[in-house]
Amino acid sequence: MTIKPEISWTDFEKIDIRCGTIISVSDFEKARNPSYQLEIDFGDLGIKKSSAQITALYQKEELVGKQILAVVNFPKKQIANFFSECLVLGVYGENKQEVTLITTSLPTKNGLQVG
Repeated sequence: MTIKPEISWTDFEKIDIRCGTIISVSDFEKARNPSYQLEIDFGDLGIKKSSAQITALYQKEELVGKQILAVVNFPKKQIANFFSECLVLGVYGENKQEVTLITTSLPTKNGLQVG
């Protein structure tokens, strides 16, 4: 396993990672890889949509109400007929098929920033 090139603190400060709560989940049937379409409440930042390839480890019902971390300052990305507005963070398993979501260990106010 190799480490990516070193970045500066200034580079890291450009990434806006926030806590949000998943409020709805639906199957994303037009995606190439099995995925869900998520709506995530980021408090004062509003509700953002995301496509996430997390179907291997998570059922839709268990995701609603789960707090996750996501990058909220990427440009929108079109995936099939859907526009993803944030990148939900997770850890890839060894086979790159299973993604474990990065979550909070205690309830956190939606929209708070990782720093």
